Amino acid sequence: MLEFIPLRAFSDNYIWLLVDQENNRAAVVDPGDAKPVVTWLGRHPEFTLTHIIITHHHPDHIGGLATLKAATQCKVLGPANEKIDGIDQPLNDGDHVRVLGHELEVFEVPGHTLGHIAYYCDCADPFLLSGDTLFAGGCGRLFEGTPAQMHTSLQRLAALPEQTRVYCAHEYTLANLRFALAVEPDNREIQTRLHVVEELRADDRITLPSSIGLEKQTNPFMRSTRTSVHKAANERSTEPVAAGAETLAVIRQWKDSF
Repeated sequence: MLEFIPLRAFSDNYIWLLVDQENNRAAVVDPGDAKPVVTWLGRHPEFTLTHIIITHHHPDHIGGLATLKAATQCKVLGPANEKIDGIDQPLNDGDHVRVLGHELEVFEVPGHTLGHIAYYCDCADPFLLSGDTLFAGGCGRLFEGTPAQMHTSLQRLAALPEQTRVYCAHEYTLANLRFALAVEPDNREIQTRLHVVEELRADDRITLPSSIGLEKQTNPFMRSTRTSVHKAANERSTEPVAAGAETLAVIRQWKDSF
C-alpha cells in the first residue's frame, strides 16, 4: 500500500508525495517547488526519492524538477509531447511505467495543455494522478486545448471505476462546488458535498482525494451530457448548444468569469 502525503506549495498547489513505507522509497508528483519535498526528505532521511512524475509543463508543476533531480538522482517521468527539460522517460498514451512497485498506465488527456497526461493505477485500491485536467468539482482552464478535447478527456476518466481515488494538484474544491451549484441548484449531491467542503476549508483542511464516482455526481464538466447541465448551458448561451462538448464550452467560459 502506498501512502499519499500532500505537500502544500504556493497558494493552493498540492505536491503529492507517494510513500512506500515497507521499502523506504518515495516518488513525487508535479513538484512546482523543490523546498517542501527537500524539507520532507530532510526530516525522513531513511527514504530515497526514486521518481518524479510530471503531468504537464506549467511552471507550478515543474519548477522544482531540476533541483530535486540534481539532489537525488531520481528518474523523471513526463509527457512526450511537451517541452520539459530533464525528463528521462518521455511517455505517450497507453504506456505503462512501474513506480514504487505499482504499474501506472498513461492517459493522454489534452485540454488544459495539449500534451497533458494522467497516470492511472488499476490496482486493488485504484487511483488517478490527474494533474490539472480533472479537479474536485471542476476541470482545468483551456489554455491550449479545445472544449472537445477536454470533453473527450473527462469522459475517458469518467469511464474508470467509480471507486478510483482522484489526486489532483490544486485546492480548488470550494470555488468549484459553488459554481457547480449555480449550474445545478437542485442537485442534492452537490448541496451535501458543498456543505462538507465548507466545513473542511473553515478548518484549513484538505478536501482531497476525490473519487470518480463523486465527480460523476457533482462535477458539471463531467456531467455535460446531463439534461440539467445542458439546460443551464442553453439558458446561458445566446445560441442553442448541443449536449457534450458544446455544453462544456459554455460552462467553462461561464466558470472563467464566475
